[in-house]
Amino acid sequence: MSSLLITTQGRVARITLNRPEVRNAFNDEVIAELTQAFTAVGQDPAVRAVVLAAEGPAFCAGADLNWMRRMADYTRDENRADAGQLAAMLQAIYTCPKPTVARVQGDVYAGGMGLVAACDMAVALDTAQFCLSEAKLGLAPATISPYVVRAMGARAAHRYFLTAERFGAAEALRIGFVHEVVAADALDAKVDELLKALTANGPDAVRVGKALLQDVAGKDIDAALIARTVDCIADVRASAEGKEGVQSFLQKRKPSWLG
Repeated sequence: MSSLLITTQGRVARITLNRPEVRNAFNDEVIAELTQAFTAVGQDPAVRAVVLAAEGPAFCAGADLNWMRRMADYTRDENRADAGQLAAMLQAIYTCPKPTVARVQGDVYAGGMGLVAACDMAVALDTAQFCLSEAKLGLAPATISPYVVRAMGARAAHRYFLTAERFGAAEALRIGFVHEVVAADALDAKVDELLKALTANGPDAVRVGKALLQDVAGKDIDAALIARTVDCIADVRASAEGKEGVQSFLQKRKPSWLG
């Protein structure tokens, strides 16, 4: 039985963690399913945006306890191979060519923080709690660190990586880990608001814009980077979608991608 619920409605795919009995903790099977799911929706031309959600009171509690028990006896090589699968899953989410929205309806711990951070944006319930809890177990949030540090910034990461403190949704918003914090009755409306904005834009422009962000963020503004951005806008302007977008704007009509 799959650990995920995957649905597509209109232009939006929803990938939902469906292990509420273990607080949506993941193991090697869930990791493989998430990798496959995000790869598939990324390649689906009908999908324009993706929501990562979860069933039950928790969004994701990190690693499954039974999986952790197995890992306790792993050799270094076995641990390295195992961590490599987790890294591949996070990369599949982060590099998915479609914009991704994390719908955070509950608590997020340890590896679950990586799931949220790998998404392009996140909307959280105002009662959600967050924690990079690895240090309490004598571990480090290593595999998720590239994504979490990008999401919350290095300064906040210094605190929460090292203290393993829990923090609330308001703090997650303050440090930029999530983009919106809402009450329970407004969660879906806020997610839908973002989806409406995402699916109204040119699909190729969104794909290029996402790749551009990942290429530019944190890089030195040198001649090579400037050249890449110049080439990018030249390619976009010369593309069929770019020409259609400009013409529709000038002619005061809807662009073709809005049908």
